[in-house]
Amino acid sequence: MSWIFLLLGVVAEALSHVALKATDGFSKPLPAAFVLLGHLTAFIFLGQAMKGMPVGVVHALWAGLAIVTVTLLSALFYRQHLDMTAWVGMALVAVGVMMINFSQGHTH
Repeated sequence: MSWIFLLLGVVAEALSHVALKATDGFSKPLPAAFVLLGHLTAFIFLGQAMKGMPVGVVHALWAGLAIVTVTLLSALFYRQHLDMTAWVGMALVAVGVMMINFSQGHTH
C-alpha cells in the first residue's frame, strides 16, 4: 500500500508544480489554491507512504519520479520540450539521489 501512496503523492506534487506556472506569481487565486491543495495532498500521501517505507527511500523515489513527471506534464500542458542532454542530466540526478539513499552507509 505504501507504493500506492507514494505514487499518489508524486502525482499530486507534479500537478501542483505544473499549476504553479498558471498562478502568475500567485496573483491568480484559483490556480494558487490548486497549488496549495496539491502540496498538502502530496504531503499527506507521502506521510502515509512513510508508514511502510524508510524516509530516505520515499524521498529519493518521490524526487526522482517527480522530476520526470513534472517534465512530461510541462511538455503536455505548456509545450515545453527538453533536448536529450537535459533528459540525460535529469536521469543522472534521479539515479544519484536514489543511489545515495539506497547505499549501505545511509541510515533511515
